[in-house]
Amino acid sequence: MHTAPLPTAGDSSCQHTLAAPQHWSGVGLHSGCEVSVTLQPAPANSGRCFVRVDLPQHPKIPARIDHVQSTQLATELVGAGASVRTVEHLLAALAIAGVDNVVIEVSGAEVPVLDGSAQPWLDGILAVGLAAQEAQRPCGALREPITLYEGDAFVSAVPAPATRVSYGIDFAYAAIGRQWCSFSPAELATEIAPARTFGFAEQVEYLRAQGLIQGGSLDNALVCSATGWLNPPLRFADEPVRHKLLDFWGDLALLGVPPTAHYVAYKASHHLHTQLARAIAPRLSPASTHSRL
Repeated sequence: MHTAPLPTAGDSSCQHTLAAPQHWSGVGLHSGCEVSVTLQPAPANSGRCFVRVDLPQHPKIPARIDHVQSTQLATELVGAGASVRTVEHLLAALAIAGVDNVVIEVSGAEVPVLDGSAQPWLDGILAVGLAAQEAQRPCGALREPITLYEGDAFVSAVPAPATRVSYGIDFAYAAIGRQWCSFSPAELATEIAPARTFGFAEQVEYLRAQGLIQGGSLDNALVCSATGWLNPPLRFADEPVRHKLLDFWGDLALLGVPPTAHYVAYKASHHLHTQLARAIAPRLSPASTHSRL
């Protein structure tokens, strides 16, 4: 194993892990609890796996689509009697950076939200760099289209010569309205990773009464009202749709390495994102998925 620069997502033929451990801490978006995360290098073909270091026997929770339990405003994984929530931003950063194998030690039931984007995760990964591994990176191409609908929302994966991700949203709020964006995996580090999560001022009281967004603040989420953004400036004019694409890529990372395809989503949710991943998973050949932990 040798130290290597970050591979361009989807272009490297060999697997990678972190060159050294890296650590973050912060509050969970929904729990409001302080939690720490340490990424540890992992062997080839082991995939990405969460470990609840705050619990007895340190239960492992593989970051795979078959371990998804809940998708209410975040993606939650379960395994070995434990759970971990709001994993999508970290998983997106790992996928964007090209980290195939990693042990994610987490000291609580929710990954910290940090600034609401994937940028702090990606910056930390860049700081330590990657180590190339002897094993080949799984790869495959989608052979037939898949589309799932939920009302007027949909997610789709279409065979394509190269991977691309496109996303559309449409909100009644004038500050957002209808937005579309489309990027290749190589563009996600600069165009998608900095995009922050967003919410609506009129929903804050209700969601907090439901036990959600207990750790949400103007420091870790964009908040929109009928009259505009409460905490501008935005990092991109279309930051909301870019963040939705970030969530989508994080959920697709539960496949390990998503097959080459054009992925398209419109007005979708974590539920639809993960349903698409579930539909794709059985079509992957054994050679294009990580071995089970």
